[in-house]
Amino acid sequence: MNTDPANLLRENGIQVTAQRVAVMKAVSSKPHSTADQVIAEVRLAIGTVSRQAVYDALSTLSDKGLIRRIQPAGSSALYEDRVGDNHHHVICRNCGKTADVDCATGHKPCLTASNDAGFTIDEAEVIYWGTCPECKSASEA
Repeated sequence: MNTDPANLLRENGIQVTAQRVAVMKAVSSKPHSTADQVIAEVRLAIGTVSRQAVYDALSTLSDKGLIRRIQPAGSSALYEDRVGDNHHHVICRNCGKTADVDCATGHKPCLTASNDAGFTIDEAEVIYWGTCPECKSASEA
């Protein structure tokens, strides 16, 4: 599997730019980052870059399926590079820490709805909410 950002961009017909490569590297190094966190990482990597350039790169990369955008209820969008599987997420209600959770019943079972209302289902999002171990320990102390 090719993981070089520049090659992945080329293979998907996307022009290679320093901003896009830096965005891909930022999302890969810090999964579940907000756009603001990605912007900060990109600026550390390549210096001055506009917010709009990063937002445009995030949009292009998620539209092409190279990164995944998740939008938890009441939260900012988060970006990750784990794509192509049907994993879910668990989010701490206190601090917002987010982690991947593999599907509980096997390969893409969530895509078989009890009533699909005539839709062809190609994706399912499940978000578990709770308290992370750090926040739980802090509240018990």
